Parts: sequence; structure tokens; C-alpha cells
Amino acid sequence: MPVCPHWTLTDSVHTAIFAHWTHLTAHIHLPSLDTSSSLEILLTPGAMTGVGTEDDIPLGERKTVTDFCYLLDKSKQLFNGLRDLPQYGHKQWQSYFGRTFDVYTKLWKFQQQHRQVLDNRYGLKRWQIGEVASKIGQLYYHYYLRTSETSYLNEAFSFYSAIRQRSYYYQVNKEDRPELVVKKLRYYARYIVVCLLLNKMDLVKVLVKELSEEIEDYTQRFNTEDQLEWNLVLQEVAAFIEADPVMVLNDDNAVVITSNRLSEGGVPQLEQGMVVGQLTLADALIIGNCNNQVKFSELTIDMFRMLQALEREPVNLATQMNKPGTLQEPSEKPAKRENPHKYLLYKPTFSQLYTFLSASFKELPANSVLLVYLSATGVFPTGHSDYEGPYDFGGVLTNSNRDVVNGETVQKRNQAQKEMHCLHPGDLFPFTRKPLFIIVDSSNSTAYKNFSNLFGQPVVCLLSPTVYPKSMQDQSQRGSLFTLFLYSPLMAFLYVCGLSSLRQGMWEKGQELLRKAYRDIGQMLTRSRAIDQAFLQFYGDEFLRLLLIRFVFCSATLRMHKLFRESRSFPESYPQLPKQDTVESNLLQKHILELAAMLDVQGLFYDGTLDSY
Repeated sequence: MPVCPHWTLTDSVHTAIFAHWTHLTAHIHLPSLDTSSSLEILLTPGAMTGVGTEDDIPLGERKTVTDFCYLLDKSKQLFNGLRDLPQYGHKQWQSYFGRTFDVYTKLWKFQQQHRQVLDNRYGLKRWQIGEVASKIGQLYYHYYLRTSETSYLNEAFSFYSAIRQRSYYYQVNKEDRPELVVKKLRYYARYIVVCLLLNKMDLVKVLVKELSEEIEDYTQRFNTEDQLEWNLVLQEVAAFIEADPVMVLNDDNAVVITSNRLSEGGVPQLEQGMVVGQLTLADALIIGNCNNQVKFSELTIDMFRMLQALEREPVNLATQMNKPGTLQEPSEKPAKRENPHKYLLYKPTFSQLYTFLSASFKELPANSVLLVYLSATGVFPTGHSDYEGPYDFGGVLTNSNRDVVNGETVQKRNQAQKEMHCLHPGDLFPFTRKPLFIIVDSSNSTAYKNFSNLFGQPVVCLLSPTVYPKSMQDQSQRGSLFTLFLYSPLMAFLYVCGLSSLRQGMWEKGQELLRKAYRDIGQMLTRSRAIDQAFLQFYGDEFLRLLLIRFVFCSATLRMHKLFRESRSFPESYPQLPKQDTVESNLLQKHILELAAMLDVQGLFYDGTLDSY
């Protein structure tokens, strides 16, 4: 990476990052960094030589170096303490994050006031400035994970981007210190994760190429033991990038990046006369435990897709500010939380999963919904008993890595016993004391058909097919078809039709057809006299409304598709939907055939009524 000769940001970039920062710190009441000066320091070169002996240093300058070292150590201590905070709960961590931001604020101001002394007497290096900037990027990324607000991803991106543009880690490669190179490699990996979450796929490909070159240089220069681990990182992110089964192409045959977060006008509005609940989706547990599924940074492709399905499009805060670069707080605050709070659990043990469930349940606000998304390998019952209860149908796999004795997994002594590393339907019964929305994407999803509503609160389970046609099974590593429908119905529709690419104009036309289908599905759900009231209770929330509509569209599409012949290949739900009013509606079938005709694949679908099913 060449060293950039200009060490100051352009006015537009400086203003944009400053506007990002000031809006966020005003909005969330965190200690604000004085970025007009901080970023100037961050992006200004300093003399990195001339460290004097202790006898040569005046007392005042010596105190400056000592105070700076104290702030640097304190910031590292607080930052390292973040990993010891409980990952669950909404409030235990907030004050600690506030203190950490506060120390970094002081660290930046101290650099501003004493930069020349630190250059001359401390020997401050560019990679050290980059390291502090990287920590701030990490702070914002972890704040995003804690709050689920995508605005913080933009903050993390701003800092990571500045580090790369200004080549802060460039000199690291010239030093004979492998641990510094590892810092650079980890920075790249974190930057890639943020870019993936922001759908900056073109930049991701550039970063992966740069990371590959850095890893090659690192392994050639140092006799390291972690070469295979870093190569695995490259393989994982390459597979992650290629996971989407369909490409959207413009007229120049370049890939167009499409986003599937909730956007303005992306969900049918509630119409006058619709009687729906006032519940709001407040918390979501996104759990991934599928064997051999594409993953990167403890995020499987299914988790990644569901995470985005539960978020609104990130806003560009710089364009929202009336006066970019001012500290004025926005006059109108959002009336409600932008996104539901999410926990991302990759291969959790049963105890970890239950701990997070309990914490989320405990802190769920009034009139709110807890969503549990399970993307996991199915666990099937070993035998049948006379009485079949909520623990007799199996469930989905949880991680067993803690039940190890002398290096070997403890085996069940009696095969008649229930599988202990399994989340059974009955395990979720205690949490039905509050509104609960469950999505199960698993080969044993139908275990959750045997659910019970014990407390009269609204409960809905959306259940994936358990058997797919052979051609679909071959692609299971790249994510589940069911979750793909919930994330991007048009991409899933193209995939089941065997289409791997589509022109941008046709994609937009397909999305327009889907919007009409969504509107009609919404009317089917709210006007049906046979529908269970639980569906209507959840319909008032935009995220849940879109999931319900996409579920109906998925069910109708697979019922009409000629490859999906087994009943086990169709999604199901608890409570059951009235099929004639929804998934087998003639009006919905017409929408699906119209979409198929537009794509010239109508031969893949049955035309006419579905009475023979």
C-alpha cells in the first residue's frame, strides 16, 4: 500500500466524519470527541524521532510523557475490560462503555495539546496513532452489537477507512516485530466484517486482496505457527462473499449490490379498518448452529441474513445534519427505536442460550415481542413413548463443547434418555408468558408444530421445510432456502427457478410485482375470518409483518413449484394458517405465475387450482 503524501482529510470527508461523530454522541449521550481537532491530530504526521535521554527532558515535558502514558494505559485497561462485561442485559455495560469513551476523549485532547512533546520525547509512531483509531472503530462496532443501531456501523467504518487511507500501519512491515503485523491483519479482518454488514462488497473484495498480500508477506518473513489460521480467514470470507446464489447485473455486466434491510416503502402500510395488535418487536435472539455452513467471524450466512432482515437501512448521518460540523442536537428525535435489539449467538451451549433467553425475557418492555430465530441442525427422537409431550419430538442442536471429560465427549448412558444438547419445544414454554415469535430453520423444525400456548399470550412459530429437492440440498452450505426467502424473496424465487443472474431492470420490475403481492397477502391475513388472532397481534410491527408476508409468499411458491412435491418440502406454522385464505389463494397464485412469466420460467410451476395436493 503506497504511503499517501497528503496527511489531511479533504473538507468533504472531514465534514462527513465530523457530522457522523457529533450526531451520534449527541443522540446517545456518550462523551463526544472533539473531532475537528482530534481527526486533525489523527491525520497529521509528526516527527517520530528525537527521543531524548531522561536527563535532557525538562520536568514539565517529563510530566507530559508520564501523564500520556497513564492515559494510554488506562484506555487499554478499560478497553480490555470490555470483554469481561456480561454479553446479555441492556444496562450493565452502558456506564462502562461511557467511561471507556471518556478516557479516549481525554487521550485525544492530550495528544492535541502536547503533540510536539510526545513526538520529540515519547517517540510517538504512526502505527500507535492507528492503533488508537482502530480501538475507537472497535468501540463503535461493539456499540452496534450491543444496541443493534446501524448508525454505529457507519462510525466504525469512518475510522477504519481513515486508517487505511492514511496508511497508519504502513511502517509496521518494516519493523521486525510479528506482533505488530498481527495487529495490522486483525484490523483488516475487523474492517472486512464492518464492510460486509454495510454491504460494501466491492470494497470487501479489495480488502480481501490486500489482506491476502499482507498474510503472504507475514508468513514469508516470520516463521509463524498461525499461517493456517490466517489462510482459513481468507477462505471463510471468500466463501461468504460468494454465498448469494443470484447476481444482479447492470448494462455493463457489473454486479449491482442489493440491500435487503427494511427500507422506506418496503413493507405494506396498515390500511384503515385493519384490526391488528400494537405489539413492537423489541428483542431478537439470532442463533446459528448449522454444521458446515459458510461463516465468517462467528456469523453464519443464515445469521447474517436474518440480522439484516431485522434492521432498517443505515442512514447517512452527514446528510441529516442541518449544519454539518456543528454540535447542535437534532430537534426531532425518533419516536421509537429504529431496530430491535439483537443477540447473535454462534453455536451456543444450552446453558448459554437459556441465559440469554432469560435475560432478554426479563428485560422485555411492556407490549413488546421477543423473537427467537433458530438456524440449527435437527435433533430427532431416539424412540417413541406412550405419551408424547413437548420433549418427545426432538428439536434443534445446541453446542456440546463443554461436556468433555479427558478430551472425549461424554456419551449418553441410556439411549432412552432425552438428548441433553437439544433445544426442545418444551424448553421455550416458560417464555410464552410474554409475546413470543419463533422462527425455526432446521431439518427437524416440525418438532415445534407440537407447541402449546399455556398463558394466553400471542405465540407464532414459522417452521422451515424439512426436506428439499436434491438440487437444493447441494447448496445448503451457502445458506438455507427458507431463510433466504425471509431475507430476499426475489433472490430465493430466482434460485428455485435455476436462475443465477438477472438484469437490474428485470430485478426492479420483479420487486415491483412483489410489492403488489405483499399488499394482497397483507389483506388476506387481516381479512381472513379463520385466521388465529396471534398472527394479527404481531402484524402491527413492521418487521414481523414483513416476515409473515414473506413466509406466506415462500409457502405459496413452493406449493406451486413442480420440484417440491413432498408435504415435508413446504413450510408450516403454529398455529396453522388457513390455507385457502393465504398460501393456496388463487390471487396469490396469479401473482406467482405473473412473476414466473416475466422471468420466462412458468413451465416450472403448476398452473390452476391446487386441489390435488
